[in-house]
Amino acid sequence: MATPTMLLLLADGRFPAGAHAHSAGLEAAVAAGRVRDLATLGEYLRGRLATAGLVAAAFAAASCRAASGSPGPSAVDGHRPAELTHLGVARRAALARLDAELDARTASPAQRTVSRRQGRALRRAGREIWPQATFDDLPATSDGPHQPLVLGLVGVAAGLEPGQVATVAAYATVTGSASAAVRLLGLDPYQVQALLVRLAGDCDAVAARAARAAEQPPERLPAAAAPLADIHAEAHVTWEVRLFAS
Repeated sequence: MATPTMLLLLADGRFPAGAHAHSAGLEAAVAAGRVRDLATLGEYLRGRLATAGLVAAAFAAASCRAASGSPGPSAVDGHRPAELTHLGVARRAALARLDAELDARTASPAQRTVSRRQGRALRRAGREIWPQATFDDLPATSDGPHQPLVLGLVGVAAGLEPGQVATVAAYATVTGSASAAVRLLGLDPYQVQALLVRLAGDCDAVAARAARAAEQPPERLPAAAAPLADIHAEAHVTWEVRLFAS
């Protein structure tokens, strides 16, 4: 079981996984005039929570569940190596299914690239912080695993439960954009933080829903979509000058 401090560390935007370089689509939304002030930022963040936040939280929690399965004592003491092998194969297969399902839910090629890029960065941080943990069960794709799947394994290494991992994922869905809004719109950081406080209940509700959904097979996990966000992501990646990677 993770300590409260460990949960705070993983939810901290300063965790070295590259999140500070991303606005999670806000830069393109600002350029399109869809986010202009604190009120429209609030609408944007609520929309992200209900779509990308729910999906990311559910897949992170499902990844945590898939990776946390442990063999019984008789397998641990070396008496049943076949069982250990079987469990490892089962974990890899489950994570591969999750990766494929999340890929299918990410319609924008630009967003798929960002997710996998952030997944590589998070995996690197996880290996550095928890060298005793294994991240080798993640799919060996050429461009890296999706970020929510890596978050699930990082959660296991840190001692988190699926519901806690879902909370971290949902929280990260809004904090990145909120932080970027201060730079992009010159908003008062105190007011932006107050907005995040008002969104705390929504964030908790999304995390709870995601944790429940994570008990289902990968094919039945949430598939909430935001087509306009996909369009913005494809436009943003073509910009020659931009403040954020996404």
